[in-house]
Amino acid sequence: MKILVCISKTPDTTAKIAFTDNNTKFDAAGVQWIINPNDEYYALVRAIELKEADPATAIHLINVGGADSDAIIRKALALGGDEAIRVNADNLDSFGIASQIAHIAKEGGYDLIFLGKETIDYNGSSVGGMVAELLDLPYVSLATKFELNGTAATITREIEGGEEVNEVALPVVVSCNKGMAEQRIPNMRGIMAARTKPLKVVEPVANDSLTVIETFSLPPAKAGVKLVDADNVRELVRLLHEEAKVI
Repeated sequence: MKILVCISKTPDTTAKIAFTDNNTKFDAAGVQWIINPNDEYYALVRAIELKEADPATAIHLINVGGADSDAIIRKALALGGDEAIRVNADNLDSFGIASQIAHIAKEGGYDLIFLGKETIDYNGSSVGGMVAELLDLPYVSLATKFELNGTAATITREIEGGEEVNEVALPVVVSCNKGMAEQRIPNMRGIMAARTKPLKVVEPVANDSLTVIETFSLPPAKAGVKLVDADNVRELVRLLHEEAKVI
C-alpha cells in the first residue's frame, strides 16, 4: 500500500504575527516554522501506525513550498516517512496547492491521501476537498478514526452534534482531526536516518491561482475588564445588551 501524506509549513503558535507591504503579505522575519500540527499529529502519525501494522506500506510526504520547507520535511521523515517530494512553488492559493498535490498523486498511484483537517495559519480546510475533486476520488473530512480492512476503510468523522461512520473503498482522500492518532517525538535513530532519506524537488505544473489576498488585519485589541457587583444584576444586563451586544 502507498500512502501520500500532505505536509504544510506553519508559524509556531507562539510566533508574533505582523504584516508587510501595506498589510498584503505575512512578515516571516524571525518566525519559527513548524509542521502544521494537524498534518503531523493526526495524518502522519496515523499513516505511521498503518505502516507498523503492515511493514510493506510506503509513506511518501508531499509539501508545496520553497527551500525553507526542507527542515520541517526532514522532521517528518524522522518521524517515519520513507521519502518526500517538495513541489518548488510558493505563494499559491488553496487551489494552486491542491493542483500540485493532485498532479503528484495521480502519477504516484496512491491508495490513501492523508492531510490535516486544516492549517493553523489560514484555517481554510479546503485543500483536501479540492484534491479529491481533481482526482475524482471520494473524500472524508474531519476524520477522528480510521480502520483499514483490506481495500476498504471504515472512517469515523465529526458532524454537528455527533459522529458519522463511513465505509469507503480505496483509494480515498481523508482529512484528519483530533482523535485520529497521538503526537510522537522523533527518536535519535529516526533523526539520523532522515538525513539520507530521499527528498525530491520538482518544479510545479502550470496552473492558475483563483484568489489573491487584498489585505490582512490583526484582531482589535481586547478592551479592559469591567467588574460588576454580584447584586447589581440590572447593570450587568445593561452592559451585556448595550456594550457587549450579546443579548
